[in-house]
Amino acid sequence: MILDTLNQLSDSDFVETLGAIYEHSPWVAEGVAMQRPFRSVDELAAAMKAVVEKSDVATRIALLRAHPEFAGKAAMSGELTDASTQEQGSLSLNSLPPEQHKKMQQFNQRFMERFGFPGIVAVRMQRSVEGIFALFEQRLENTPEQEIDAAIAQVHLIALCRLQDLIEN
Repeated sequence: MILDTLNQLSDSDFVETLGAIYEHSPWVAEGVAMQRPFRSVDELAAAMKAVVEKSDVATRIALLRAHPEFAGKAAMSGELTDASTQEQGSLSLNSLPPEQHKKMQQFNQRFMERFGFPGIVAVRMQRSVEGIFALFEQRLENTPEQEIDAAIAQVHLIALCRLQDLIEN
C-alpha cells in the first residue's frame, strides 16, 4: 500500500489496515488515526510507538500477552496471525527438530512462569534459532520491569518490520 493511500483512508479502514501491526492490538492504530497525514513509514512507526509508550503498565503487559509463544500451541494448531506465521517461519520455528522444539517449549514455560507473558523477539532480526536461545537465556535474568521494557522494544521492532512490509513511502 502507498502511504498517501493509507493517509486518505477512513478512520475505520485505517484501523482495519493497521490493526494487526501490533499483534491483536488495534488500539495502537486507533491511537494514531487522527494524527494523519504521515510523511513516512518511520514517522508512522514513531507515532504508534508513542501510543504504546504512553499506555499504562497493565496495557503494555496485555500487549505482550497478545503475542504468541514461539513454536507454541497456536503455531502448532495453525492459529497464528499471517504476520506471526511468516515471522516464525523465517527461521523455521514452525518445524524445529525435536530437541530444539523441546528447548523452545522450556523457554516458553520459563518466560510465562517468570514474567507472565511469552518471550518476545523480533525474529527477522535474528540469524539463528541458537541466537534466540542465547537471547532468551540472557533475558531470563532480567527483573520483571527490565523484561517488560526489553519485550516492548522487541514489539516495536516487529511493528516496524510489519509496517515496512505493508507500506511504500
